[in-house]
Amino acid sequence: MSILPQAFVQALKQLICRWLPNLLPESCLLCSADSQGGLLCPECTIDLPALPAACCPQCGEQTTHGERCGACVKDAPHFNRTIAAFRYDFPVDRIIHALKYGHQLAVAGWLGNQLAARLQADNQLIIPLPLHPDRLRERGFNQSAEIARVIGNQLNLPVDRSSVFRNRATPRQAELPLKERHKNVRGAFECSTDLTGRTILLIDDVMTTGATVNECARIIKLHGASDISVVVAARALKH
Repeated sequence: MSILPQAFVQALKQLICRWLPNLLPESCLLCSADSQGGLLCPECTIDLPALPAACCPQCGEQTTHGERCGACVKDAPHFNRTIAAFRYDFPVDRIIHALKYGHQLAVAGWLGNQLAARLQADNQLIIPLPLHPDRLRERGFNQSAEIARVIGNQLNLPVDRSSVFRNRATPRQAELPLKERHKNVRGAFECSTDLTGRTILLIDDVMTTGATVNECARIIKLHGASDISVVVAARALKH
């Protein structure tokens, strides 16, 4: 426990957060050009891969006219909608890898701001997709929680990092064939809180098949949540 007064510690944290961006090199993460104080330069920002105009409103997969896709009609996910900032493609994959594996936490702030601009503050609670404690110790931080913290600050919404947790370690989804990913995460989450009637923003970095967020949403729905929006920095599309 710190021997410094709590008010002083909070003031120091705010001062660091306010001035830290001014101490960092103002160079683009992708091309090293002048970023004008941002994470990316204007040219790289313009080139980021956008999602198609017509997407399934539930899972975010591309459809012809923006209708629900066949997969969601056949086997509806446990979440109500998907909100994503970008298509998971080059160079967004490099940006997210810089966060997850390069420990460049400024990326979480940038992604959180990108998502907050696409959201409304009419939800009640933010839940970041949890990591298993073993994975958390290995990585040192939960990238979804870092993104969620920024969204919570922007929208003035509470972020719940403890009610939903992983009860067992699972192989990384990216290492498995697509058909095995649902089975891999089945029963991997638990919830310790009554969420009856709550509207939830479930935050993750990337959505590929949706197996992980769907399983987490299933548990949240079992504990009473009335509406769940999956919010991801990037959505990987089949086509």
